[in-house]
Amino acid sequence: MRQILSLLLALWCVAACQSKPLPSPTPDSPKAAPRQVAPDTILAGAVYTAADSVEVEAILRDESLTSPLSIARHFIGRPYVAYTLEVADPERIVVNLRELDCTTLVETVVALYLTKQEKGTTLADYCKQLARVRYFAPSVPHYLARQHYATQWLESNTAKGLVQPVTLPARYTAKRVMQLGYMSQHADNYKILSAHPEWVDSIARLERQYSGKAATYLPEQYAALGKSAIGAIHDGDIVFIVTTKAGLDYSHLGFAVWGKDGRLHLLNASSLHHKVVEEPMTLYQYLQKQRSAIGLKTAKILAK
Repeated sequence: MRQILSLLLALWCVAACQSKPLPSPTPDSPKAAPRQVAPDTILAGAVYTAADSVEVEAILRDESLTSPLSIARHFIGRPYVAYTLEVADPERIVVNLRELDCTTLVETVVALYLTKQEKGTTLADYCKQLARVRYFAPSVPHYLARQHYATQWLESNTAKGLVQPVTLPARYTAKRVMQLGYMSQHADNYKILSAHPEWVDSIARLERQYSGKAATYLPEQYAALGKSAIGAIHDGDIVFIVTTKAGLDYSHLGFAVWGKDGRLHLLNASSLHHKVVEEPMTLYQYLQKQRSAIGLKTAKILAK
């Protein structure tokens, strides 16, 4: 019976994942937000420590942390730890400000910024925003409802009105057709997916759904340009590193920082430095050191 219930839930989530993302509210339709979740309900299923709760609420009260970049800089020095979301089966919302990887750093900063924009002050308020950012269907967190690929994350959160891709002059951009497939082809690399081989087909369907689309990006050589050319990229914009690795779309995430040298730099949770850092090297130099990296795409977090 338990296996049957689990399968039914998985199938429901697949249907939710594959449906068109619902729009977020506009000034003309203040009640348009779909699938609202009571904060106390979402908090009851979250995984967090007392330290996480205290820090989240301290950040929400801190009036000096007003921008995505200032919030991201708050985490400089935090240890890089991968797979921090793979701690619960069934899936639960994981809050972990103590250990971050490139994706959870971005999600944490975006969720904190959105919570502050909404005048939220509690851990429950933050968890509600984190669920919006992390899942296709935030009302029922599930492994199959999590946006595992950056392409899914970016498209879904753009549709929700949370982020917006940055448009750069056409002469500085190129297009790449994204072909997703890494997760379904390497399911054994993923703890939860390995434990649920019956979900691999669902992951593969989602990969196909988001494949074959041409993504506009800034080729590596243009990352060396200054503000006069690519000034549409601002401090605190999300940076997605485009990769040629088979089955993947983007290999790394972080935040754009214009350095004192007039060039772009990257603030990221780095597996090379083993912590969150603001890279001293330029973003162009960083890309040159990554064998499979061919450029970057950026998106801004939308303010209210």
